[in-house]
Amino acid sequence: MFRYLTLRLASMAVMAVLATLIVFLIATQVPADPVLAQLGDLQSADKELVAAYRRKWGLDLPIWQQYLLFLKGLSQGDLGQSISTHRPVLEDIRQYAPATIELATVSFLLAIAISIPLGVLAAVKRDTPVDHLARLVSLIGVSAPTFWLAFIMLAVFYGGLQVAPGPGRLDVTALPPPSWSGLLLVDSARAGQWETFHDAAAHLVLPSIVLAASIVGLLTRTVRASMLEALAQDYVRVARAKGLRETAIVVRHALPNALVPVVTLGGIAYAILLTGAVMTETIFSWPGLGRYTFRSAIALDFPGIMGITLVVAVVYLVVNLLVDLSYALIDPRVVRR
Repeated sequence: MFRYLTLRLASMAVMAVLATLIVFLIATQVPADPVLAQLGDLQSADKELVAAYRRKWGLDLPIWQQYLLFLKGLSQGDLGQSISTHRPVLEDIRQYAPATIELATVSFLLAIAISIPLGVLAAVKRDTPVDHLARLVSLIGVSAPTFWLAFIMLAVFYGGLQVAPGPGRLDVTALPPPSWSGLLLVDSARAGQWETFHDAAAHLVLPSIVLAASIVGLLTRTVRASMLEALAQDYVRVARAKGLRETAIVVRHALPNALVPVVTLGGIAYAILLTGAVMTETIFSWPGLGRYTFRSAIALDFPGIMGITLVVAVVYLVVNLLVDLSYALIDPRVVRR
């Protein structure tokens, strides 16, 4: 197991370095000038000011020198300074990451709570109205654009019925809890501010439903297909021949084996929620990494874009590592291969 973990960590480090190179090359080859975008038309006419600005951000150096400086700062935990916020990118990420983690985690748990029971029921009740309903939910979840669903949810439940709070993480009149983890649910519960806890939970409802809908369909279809395959195995026939109850056969025998492929998909789905919530966070004014990414892209903030993209790459690498380790724990034969 130690050798397997060492090899996976070594390959992860190599892929992380390659990711930094790809991210840097893409960011530097974008046909746009961040200096002109930040200074504006009047100040851009001052050549000395433009030159000083380029020297400040290292944009006057050759690309290979810029990359070496980027790697040097990265080795010291420095992702550079944001052009738009004039703060260290790592500090910006620390500020916005908790909101995204909270939203993605709640959305993922909601998606799991819906997709696994629905997929199991669809497989057990194959070609029945329950199965058709599960297929319909999967089709809607896969097909519905996130921005469209977000606008519909806001228009119906916030604007029309007025049963849901508006965009943001808290009402303007709510008292924010003392910051400990950055997660409002955790911090408010830790401080005993239950009114703030309920307000934060209410603000999570609409965006978490929208974000969960983007993966519910995929997870439901995967669980259904895995359960159908598991129910067709010989050990299930033997269990039925022994007279075991159908509930026990499904829950104790078929479901554990059917969830093995879901581990991989679940890890990837959680990474997608962590890194792909740009539209959801923008529409719901959620102060997370997705909204920060959108603002950085609009402002041509290359240090911010590179920092976020690198974080995305690291998230996927870490999730893949955890999935591989979970496979090694589930099936020891993986370690010996």
